[in-house]
Order: sequence, then structure tokens, then C-alpha cells
Amino acid sequence: MAGGMFKSRRTLIVGAVIGVLVLALAGWKLFFTQPEAPDVVTATVARGDVEKTVEATGTLMPKELVSVGAQASGRIETLTVEVGDTVRQGQLIAQIDSRTQENTLKTAQADVANMTAQLASAKATLAQTRLAFERQKALGVGEATSQADYQAAQAEYESARASVDALYAQIESARVAVENAQVNLGYTKITAPMDGVVVAIVNKQGTTVNANQSTPAIVVLAKLDVMTVETEVSEADVINVRKGQQAYFTILGDPDKRYAGSLRLVEPAPESIVDEVTSSSSSSSSSSSDEAIYYNALFDVNNEDNRLRALMTAKVTIMLETRKNVLTLPASALGTKNKDGTYVVQVQGKDGQLARRHVRVGLNNNVTAEVLSGLKEGESVVVSEASGETSSSSRGGMGGPPPF
Repeated sequence: MAGGMFKSRRTLIVGAVIGVLVLALAGWKLFFTQPEAPDVVTATVARGDVEKTVEATGTLMPKELVSVGAQASGRIETLTVEVGDTVRQGQLIAQIDSRTQENTLKTAQADVANMTAQLASAKATLAQTRLAFERQKALGVGEATSQADYQAAQAEYESARASVDALYAQIESARVAVENAQVNLGYTKITAPMDGVVVAIVNKQGTTVNANQSTPAIVVLAKLDVMTVETEVSEADVINVRKGQQAYFTILGDPDKRYAGSLRLVEPAPESIVDEVTSSSSSSSSSSSDEAIYYNALFDVNNEDNRLRALMTAKVTIMLETRKNVLTLPASALGTKNKDGTYVVQVQGKDGQLARRHVRVGLNNNVTAEVLSGLKEGESVVVSEASGETSSSSRGGMGGPPPF
């Protein structure tokens, strides 16, 4: 009986000791252990470049593009070039049937010869009438000759002199007709107005062209060593775009290569203004105001290797502002903006705990922001909360707004 009581007392003592130890362990965990670090996605404040840009779509065009047309009507007898040929200024491109122009020139030249012969005859008549008039003057009016004979000789002389003057004017006019006929004959030979490459043939050999109504194009020449990027800038962005800003573009076939240049012109009006001017002020024209308005910004790039082709699509980036080698953080780390212009940012310390910090930023392109004050290089800032679905995919990127 005594032995049983002794065992029961020892059991109570052991239980009490165990209870005290459990309470002590729980208290130690409660008061002395660090709280668990929150599960968040962070990014490191690091040095880098911040760019504020305008993204746009452009079209590549040769800087010099000429449509070579015909100023003479007729059938194209000979076409001496093909697409892709390189031509020199003055080189023959096409020959139009010139028989009509040749006949016109011959007729004009014959008119000049005819007028010249008439002039020789008129000069002889003038010399004859002048001698007759001088004899009448020498005889004296009222002495050896009558007043009537004197006046008749004078009239014949003046008439002959007028005929000579008229023929001189007619010959001059006939010579102008010869020059015009020679020019029109020259129009039957289509020559290159500049060095370039034949990029298109509009009318082929054997086609009959009519230059009386319009100037028909024969070929299109282009200089491909320099290309112009015609960039369509929206009306929302064009107020920030100006001449001299740096720009670059990539093409679909080689998105990793950048072609850079400097804006040489921002057109003051959209291309649609031509339609607005030529069209009447009707209700149909007013509906165009609902359409998007774009302004052309132009810059040139070298194309000595002829890698770039006409009408290629270009993905253009225009540089508005740039900051080089500055402290940066993801824009998604910025919280609410204070009245003094600073932003609230959560910084994760080395112990994993979060602290609120007031940060002043400079250039901000809504992806990356320049840090002016409030953070140091290497610090970790919270960009989003981690979750079971997103933490694995967003650890190195930028998520939504920070938790506040």
C-alpha cells in the first residue's frame, strides 16, 4: 500500500516538471523568437539606365524616290532596264516611238527655211523701193516729179520695210517652233534623272502611253543607300516629340538589331489634311474627326549594305529622356504618393522584416524609376505579395502594387 502511494507521488512530480518545462518553452518561443518573415516578392535596388520613350510603328522608304514619267505620247518601243538594275544619271531607260515628233520637227525646220527665203525676196524688194524713193526725193517735189509720184514711192518703200520686219518676227516664231519640236523629240528618250536602282516598272515595253491627260510613269527609281523611317506618332505623344531627338527601330526579320538615327523632321500636320482641304465641308467629312490622328516623324539611317528594303515595317522607339548609371527600382514597388512628392516603399531588411521608407524618384517610365533619395544600392524593395499560384512565376519580375 505504501509502495503504491510512493509511485503515484512520483508520477505527479514528473508530470509537474514536464508541465513547467512545456510552459517555459512556450514562453521562450513567445517572447524571444523572431516573428516569421512575410512571404513577399522583392527586387534589388541597383544601378542601371532609365529611358522614357515613345513607341510607334513606322515604314521604311528610300530617302530619294523618283517616278520617271513620259512627257511624250506614243508606244514604248524599247525598255532597257529591269527591276533591280542600277542606273546612272542620264542613262537611257526607255525609247518611245518618235516618228510623230520627228515629223513635227521637220515641218518646223521647213517653215524656217521658207520664211528665210521669203525674207531674202522681201529684202530685195526693200532695196528696190528704197532706191526709187531716193530718186523721187532727189528730183524734188514740184520740180521734176509730181507730188503723187513722190508719195507712191514713199509708200512702196515703207510697205517693203514693214514686210521685212514681219518676216523677221515670223522667222523667230518658226525657230521657237523648231526648238519646241526638238524638246518634244527629246522627250521620247526617257533617261534617268539620278543615280539609283530600278525598284518598279510601271509600264512595260509595247505599252502605249498618253501624256496629254497626265504624266504616265515608266519606272520608279530609288537611292537605297539611305532609308527614311516614316514614323506614325499619335496626337497624344507628338507634343513630346521634337527634331533632334534620338530614335531607333527594329525590323521583323531581325528584332535584335537596332538601327539608330536622329529625328530630322516632325511634320506639323497629319497626311489627312490633304483630304480635309480638297474635300467639301460636308457631314461625311466631319465624321473623320472620330478617327485616330497621326503625325509623321522622319529620321534617316544608312543602308550601304542594302539590307533594308522599301516599305518594310519598323518598330520605332523615340527617346524622350534618358538617365545613365543611376539607382533604379521597379515602378511597381512605389506605393502611395505623398504631398511632398515622395513615395512610400516597403524595404525588406536582412532579417526578412519589412520597413516603410519615403523615397523620392526622378525619371519614371512606369516600368523602372530613378531613385533620387531614400534608398541605397543593394537594398531589397517589395514589388508584390507572394501567393501559392504566383510566387514561383514572379520571383524575378515585377508584380502588382505593394501591400499597404
